[in-house]
Order: sequence, then C-alpha cells, then structure tokens
Amino acid sequence: MSLAFSAEAKQKLEALCTRYPSKQPVVMPALHLALKEFGALSDDVLRVVAEELDLPYAHVYGVATFYVMFKRRPSGTNTLRVCTNISCMLRGAYDVLHAFERKLGVQPGGSTEDFHLVEEECIAACANAPAVVCGTRYFLDVTPEQVDEIVAFLRDDPHPESEVV
Repeated sequence: MSLAFSAEAKQKLEALCTRYPSKQPVVMPALHLALKEFGALSDDVLRVVAEELDLPYAHVYGVATFYVMFKRRPSGTNTLRVCTNISCMLRGAYDVLHAFERKLGVQPGGSTEDFHLVEEECIAACANAPAVVCGTRYFLDVTPEQVDEIVAFLRDDPHPESEVV
C-alpha cells in the first residue's frame, strides 16, 4: 500500500506553501498534518512529506527528530505532557506525574490505547505551576487529586489538538 496525503491535506499544504517564499517553513505544519493523517512519522511518512514539499528527506527527517512533539512510533491518541521543570517541580510536579503514572499504568514515554505520557522540560506555564498540556489544552495549578478528573475530561473529548491552519 502506497502512502499519500488525503485531498484535504494536500489542499492545506498548498495553501500553506503560498504563504511563504519557500517550502522549508511548511515542514512543521506538514508534519503535524502527517501525524493527523498517519498517526506516526515513520520513515515512509517522512518520505511522503519530503516528496510533497519537494524538499530533501534529510531536512524533513532532521525537523521530525529534533522536536519532541513529533511521534515516530504509534502511541496513545492524546499526549499528556507533564512539566517537571524547576517552577513546576518546586510546586509538586513529580507528585502530579506519579499520579498520572498510577492512573494510566504507564511510565513517562509509555502509552495506553488513549494516552501517551511524557515528562516535559517546559511548557511555558511557570506562573501556574504545576502544569500539564494535552494538545492545545492547558491544565494549570494541577494537583494529584485532579488527575482522575483530567483523564475523564480528556476521555470525553478525545481530540484536543487544534486544527493545523
């Protein structure tokens, strides 16, 4: 089976390409689209992105492997990013992370059918530490007692990712 972007995704890519003087800046949104379409960024998917943008595979591969938000292997539908940087750590982030581990039954880097748990270096919400982000939804001033509620909320709305525009 040969991989290809859907007609809708190709339209989005074409529209994005008209916004920039070259196709290089379109790599990140193209990778987000590819994740949405294919679920993970395998080598074959990266080749599709490179071909679609007429860019070297090495460039697309470099971007996909540099940023932690790009999944190279299939994982849970929702990526839960628990910040453990200094501000969050000082306000109990590890207790929150451990509560997610217990609730989901996985360690950071592990996945369930509907969640992928990640210990994140910083999610830029220091004023409201500890913070957790899933897609574009931020959960601020999180306590371990809120973990069950957060997981239930995300299971009710399993696709918190914003649309790539």
